[in-house]
Amino acid sequence: MANNSLNNARAAKKDEFYTQFYDIELEMEAYLDYNPDVFRGKTVLLPCDDPEWSNFTRYFAQNFEELGLKKLISTSYAPESMTFKKGVQLSLFETLSPKYDADKTRTHGKIFVLTEDTTGDGVIDLDDLQWDYLEGDGDFRSDEVKKLRDEADIIITNPPFSLFRVFLAWIVEAKKQFIIIGNINCVTYKEVFPLIQNNSVWMGCTIHSGDREFGVPDEYPLKAAGWRVDEHGKKYIRVKGVRWYTNIDHGRRHQPLKLMTMADNIKYSKHKEVKGKQYVVYDNYDAIEVSYTDSIPSDYNEMMGVPISFLDKYCPEQFVIVGMAKRGAGDPALKSKVYTRKDAPNYSDLNATPTIKDVDGVLHNTYPRILIKKKLK
Repeated sequence: MANNSLNNARAAKKDEFYTQFYDIELEMEAYLDYNPDVFRGKTVLLPCDDPEWSNFTRYFAQNFEELGLKKLISTSYAPESMTFKKGVQLSLFETLSPKYDADKTRTHGKIFVLTEDTTGDGVIDLDDLQWDYLEGDGDFRSDEVKKLRDEADIIITNPPFSLFRVFLAWIVEAKKQFIIIGNINCVTYKEVFPLIQNNSVWMGCTIHSGDREFGVPDEYPLKAAGWRVDEHGKKYIRVKGVRWYTNIDHGRRHQPLKLMTMADNIKYSKHKEVKGKQYVVYDNYDAIEVSYTDSIPSDYNEMMGVPISFLDKYCPEQFVIVGMAKRGAGDPALKSKVYTRKDAPNYSDLNATPTIKDVDGVLHNTYPRILIKKKLK
């Protein structure tokens, strides 16, 4: 299945997924619509990129003047690896440069910097990028790249999927603004959810459902259900559950959800799990189960358990995030019951997430839920 691609990448440490230009442009336009000066006078760092091929680099270099950037920095990680030994496609930009060093290319990351018009054509754009080798391999955790992080105002990239927690902590440590890509399930991590709950991090604007296409290296195995090879032989896969994570404001997050009353949801809902049925109270949390974000009742003021995809529509002026109903990221104090072996053979699994008791008295797990309440005026 296509949504297994993230798990496969994590297991194999194949994290070189290249974001499409359209997806980058669409997301950045959302911040610009809300605040046209969001990037003006700022230094933007694009770590975890392959600058020759990165669409992040391309977007910000092409729009350098329009965005009003002060400086653009893009870095790559280039370790000596089996990936390189199998053959990495190097750009003419690099191989024709007098700086090109085959040995350094194997062991050193690269840095691309854009600050001024170096070609004399009167504009600052992609042709004015200046590049050099880094002293080290370009790992974002190195002191060298940390200095670049500390210089930057905004960090934007698609970090390695296997290192999302570490990368986000690396940004938060430096108290930087950011726009990065991750999987929706990252919100359930104990390192991430408290940031969501405290409104220090939220979902981006433009990706809410479905899947997204990413470019992958030539040697990447095409085992996903959704993949293609274009006319130039470049490989792409489709990945489900992709989201933008940010701490930069955009207009969507202040748009309240349009809600119906509990009675109207039961009468008119398009979901068979809701229509004609009463809302169920969890057996181990004092909250009702709301399986769909559009089924949140407008006239219920107590705690509700909603899917993690609720965060796509979350408006902090409308709701309060009380906690997470999931082992690890959740607050044990929110539970109204803890199961033991006497309750069920699978008591440990039942304690991991919210539990529902069916009409026959059998206990069933739900998916992890975000526990919310309406914000009362």
